[in-house]
Amino acid sequence: MIAIHQQANDFSSKWIEYCENHGIEYKIVDCYSNDIIKQVEECDALMWHFSQSNPKDFLFAKQLIYALQSAGKKVFPDFNTVWHFDDKVGQKYLLEAAGVPLVPSYVFYDKQEALQWIGEADFPKVFKLRRGAGSAHVKLVRNRSEAIKQVNRAFSKGFSQYDKIQNLKDRWYHYKNDKTSLWNVAKGVLRFAKTTEFARVVGPERGYVYFQEFIPENDFDIRVIVIDGKAFAIKRLVREGDFRASGSGHVLYDKHHFDQETIRLSFEVAEKIDSQCLAIDYVFENGQPMIVELSYGFIKEVYYPCTGYWDRKLNWYDGPFDAQGWMVESLIS
Repeated sequence: MIAIHQQANDFSSKWIEYCENHGIEYKIVDCYSNDIIKQVEECDALMWHFSQSNPKDFLFAKQLIYALQSAGKKVFPDFNTVWHFDDKVGQKYLLEAAGVPLVPSYVFYDKQEALQWIGEADFPKVFKLRRGAGSAHVKLVRNRSEAIKQVNRAFSKGFSQYDKIQNLKDRWYHYKNDKTSLWNVAKGVLRFAKTTEFARVVGPERGYVYFQEFIPENDFDIRVIVIDGKAFAIKRLVREGDFRASGSGHVLYDKHHFDQETIRLSFEVAEKIDSQCLAIDYVFENGQPMIVELSYGFIKEVYYPCTGYWDRKLNWYDGPFDAQGWMVESLIS
């Protein structure tokens, strides 16, 4: 029996649908409940699509998953899939250790070392916090002066998990492109008076600074998702007047947008790090794919228009598919 934590706007509705359509026994559980261990006692597995932006999930989701896995339960996501989720610094170490092509990345835990590096580095660079999705907390640092400013803040008051100004700009961008409502823009204005619950619980990011090389001449990025020996992909165009593609809302799906080397590399990376479900974001330098960051979660509706998928031998299968069904099958196989 599979235990499934059910909530809105996640994978669980598709997991439940797949189980019901294929006669797979499941049970709805509440991972936030004090007795969750007892709830899953008679189950063989737990599936929980937890979020990087939910303050409750931040507090204990990985710990619960790891505890159940160590006790012999099958879990989705498992340790190898999710320990580095929403942790760009952890991903740097992981991808460097795996020997795969990562955009050159730099992390410093000492202010003076960071300032010394800035004095020798070329610019621009891309500044990031270790947490955040959809290009949140990602800034193009154009010169040493801007980099020093980021370092000074990183080693003093730090950075809130909620960037009010950038968030409002993003809401306005989506409104101009008919991707959201004027009310959503207004909510961004109201957020200037009160930060998010997540930012309050997590607290400021400080005590380290993280940069990546800026790879020029990329007006898009490619995201490839690998699940259980199958892969699908999207192409995301950068925002007008910006360098960021994630969260832009401009997505292309046709197969001709994706080269086989990027798909082959994606299977290789997923196997090397032993991931059940891996979303890989790429930019390109001289035509060669370079990894920007990883995730295990994604907004499922964005991928419904995908025109097909590849298998491990790079054979292409035209037509719709059930990515969340693959997750269930990978757990029970």
